[in-house]
Amino acid sequence: MVVTSLTVGVRAPNVGPCVTWRRTLPGEGGVVIDLERVTAIDVHTHVHGSVKPLVTSGENLAAMASYFRSGDVKAYNVDELAAYYRERNMAAVTFTLDLVSVSGQDPSPGNEEVAELAARNADVIIPFASLDPARGQAAVRQARTLIDEFGMRGFKFHPSAQRFYPNDRAVYPLYEVIEAAGLPALFHTGQTGVGAGTPGGGGIRLKYANPLYLDDVAADFPGLPIIMAHPSFPWQEEAISIALHKPGVFIDLSGWSPKYFPPLLIQYANTLLKHKMLFGTDFPMITPERWLTDLEKIGIRDEVKAGILKDNAAALLGLDPGRCNR
Repeated sequence: MVVTSLTVGVRAPNVGPCVTWRRTLPGEGGVVIDLERVTAIDVHTHVHGSVKPLVTSGENLAAMASYFRSGDVKAYNVDELAAYYRERNMAAVTFTLDLVSVSGQDPSPGNEEVAELAARNADVIIPFASLDPARGQAAVRQARTLIDEFGMRGFKFHPSAQRFYPNDRAVYPLYEVIEAAGLPALFHTGQTGVGAGTPGGGGIRLKYANPLYLDDVAADFPGLPIIMAHPSFPWQEEAISIALHKPGVFIDLSGWSPKYFPPLLIQYANTLLKHKMLFGTDFPMITPERWLTDLEKIGIRDEVKAGILKDNAAALLGLDPGRCNR
């Protein structure tokens, strides 16, 4: 199913803990995730498998699984991911990764497949697109198409894998399209499992993932909600500072077991940034069960957990605009 158009609501100019836009997909009666049913919204999952007869990157997936000590990891497609999260009464943001400038190949699965399968699993799946900024103006055109014709609800960037500085002005036309649509942009920050333990780290340069570059983006695009993915080791203080200073910047807690969260991150998750912390796993590398079990081993206050696990993401993603009036 291809979504033929997308209606974007009016959003308040000051982006804060409550984001007041809502998107309606034609023929679907708006967002169909039942917030009373789902117990959590995982804002960071990957799909490595396609329903089409294409080759998945089993070698890279195995290397990542070794880094995360995940054991055998399956390359899920969107349908399989939806079934997994539906069984757990959870919703999930998911995306592929476009590394065409590095690999010379389009991603598998492609953005269009992610969107089409997400549309038929709209009760649990929220599709984000991935575009390699090296595509230039082609990425800008593709972003418009993915928003207008496929109903994408956000965009994922991986600066260290895609080899770009987030504050590179050459990428700004792409951000302009995303901001105009009222959609969030999620950026990998800090250490990465991609290439970890391989010769030369697989050519990955960690410098691109310093969250401080996102401070420029947040300043230049105050209407663009920004999600900084992961505890941003070794730049955790920088990430916290930016989230404190810029109203539209959030932190997802994926990619790490909570038992390894630094004390400073726990402190701010419990206090000044409790409305800006988002549950995420980096599935399939970390499962929701593992993440939630380890959450109970650290000092996150019970009254904060509902926001981290569901409410903050629901407001940010436009699933519960009424929360901003409560």
